[in-house]
Amino acid sequence: MTMDIRPYQNRDEAAVVSLWQACDLTRPWNDPYKDIARKLQVRPDLFLVGEVDGQLMATVMFGYEGHRGWVNYLAVAPAHQRQGYAKKLMQKGEALLLESGCPKLSLLVRASNASVVAFYQSLGYQEDVVVCLGKRLIPDV
Repeated sequence: MTMDIRPYQNRDEAAVVSLWQACDLTRPWNDPYKDIARKLQVRPDLFLVGEVDGQLMATVMFGYEGHRGWVNYLAVAPAHQRQGYAKKLMQKGEALLLESGCPKLSLLVRASNASVVAFYQSLGYQEDVVVCLGKRLIPDV
């Protein structure tokens, strides 16, 4: 089946959150509705959804602040996984970032998620030897 990729639209919100929950991407400390609203304030053109037969079944958020690009919320509905859709979304996002002059793309994956690490490695991503630090500025809960 062919996946059509397009920018996120407000009418997609419920389907996107449901997909993220089905893919176990949501966490209690990150409100997905707030994440969507925040993304729509910064480069909403880099928030993509994938549809098969008119049904939303994939998402990805890309970001770029002038130094490096980031990937968040890459999700493909469980029934559609392992069919090349995630790869297609990544290729589309990489092309958009390259058009913006983005020199490097980074992402975070939970170390315990070996299959996702392997997926990104198959696309040419390599592990960066870094320490990831974070500080919550606005609590979602």
